[in-house]
Amino acid sequence: MMTKNDLVIKHLKTKGHITSWEAIQKYRATRLADIIFQLRSKGMAINTVMCVKGKERFARYIYLRKK
Repeated sequence: MMTKNDLVIKHLKTKGHITSWEAIQKYRATRLADIIFQLRSKGMAINTVMCVKGKERFARYIYLRKK
């Protein structure tokens, strides 16, 4: 069985990015910022971009692939 961390890693590697809303809807992962923190501490290169949509602000986490 895959952990939420594993699911987020797979999502980042296939889609290239993820938001908290996607993580909640698809993987029931309500603490995406903590998962991203853990992945970064393990050496994954993930960038944070703050987005604005109407009156809403949210973070989009982007996986930086190595060339």
